[in-house]
Amino acid sequence: MTIENLIYQFTQEKSYSPSHANDLLDYLQKCYIEEKISLTEYKNLFRELDKMEAEKPQSYFIKTSPYEQINLPG
Repeated sequence: MTIENLIYQFTQEKSYSPSHANDLLDYLQKCYIEEKISLTEYKNLFRELDKMEAEKPQSYFIKTSPYEQINLPG
């Protein structure tokens, strides 16, 4: 799969074009989790998106120290 294919699939599923590489990164991860693409395809596309400076927002990550206890819901 190529970036062009990923953009095409994104557009077909969402009915709009991605506005940034970050949109494609989210979609790529969704495709991998849903087993629509292989690990090899994921890695190759991730590298391409990384070159395009795609990244997750900082709020996506939990900042903890090795000794800090966190309470997760549930």
